[in-house]
Amino acid sequence: MSRTITSVEGLIRKVFKIAPQPDEVVLYRGHADRLEYKLEPSIFRDPKHLLHEDVMFRELITSNPSDFSDDSSTLEKLVRMQHYSLPTRLLDLTSNPLMALYFACSTANGSTGEVIIFTIKKSAVYFYDSDTTSVISNLARMNATAKDGIKAATNQQIAQFNQVDQVDRLLQFIREEKPYFCPLIKPSDISRIICVKTKMSNSRIVSQAGSFLLFGHDAKIDKNGAPGIGIGRVPINGNQKVKILKELDSLNINESTVFPYIENSAKYIRQRYKT
Repeated sequence: MSRTITSVEGLIRKVFKIAPQPDEVVLYRGHADRLEYKLEPSIFRDPKHLLHEDVMFRELITSNPSDFSDDSSTLEKLVRMQHYSLPTRLLDLTSNPLMALYFACSTANGSTGEVIIFTIKKSAVYFYDSDTTSVISNLARMNATAKDGIKAATNQQIAQFNQVDQVDRLLQFIREEKPYFCPLIKPSDISRIICVKTKMSNSRIVSQAGSFLLFGHDAKIDKNGAPGIGIGRVPINGNQKVKILKELDSLNINESTVFPYIENSAKYIRQRYKT
């Protein structure tokens, strides 16, 4: 195992050594146990959740319609669902490496944490309103059989692919949010992984300098990354997590600023002045 990071300074030194190309962006993600964590969105971590993805999507909106009243696209709804901890096909990233370090140290149980560095081609970065984003996002509204039917047809030419009944249903969902959408989906987009820059629509996205990876059907990142997405891994010393958290706190990165809700601010203040 490569040498572990024991301080904020150690991670910053690593970050400063990154030399992205002009056509690349660099983003980060941190998690507390490098041996237990799989680099995949939450909806992929439980087969039953994935099987019922479309039902969970509808049930949350049905039970809390006012929370989604300002969301005009499926992506915006997925971002809000992610915010409320419903499993989705989104994976949170941040442009702030110290934010990723905070999450890598958030469970101070002695396990080795990890900061993952994503080097992403700008051609794999999309905004919230792109057509490709709409295609992949709306897979969340398709049932499992329909998604499998779409995946099975991806070896066809684009014209034949778009004549498949399940693809036509996906097109209907897309055109609900984009009436002008050209009714042609590229088969290759179905299983892509793209980086999405979303609207800064809630305080958590703003505070965490957030972006997302959006996963298509059966999409996976292996140890070397995915098309257009390279990854590097920086291990964080499990025995130094408490020390690192104190260093981050001195830089105003703590539970109160990472999760900017009044209950977290109260918790942080209570702990800070604990006798």
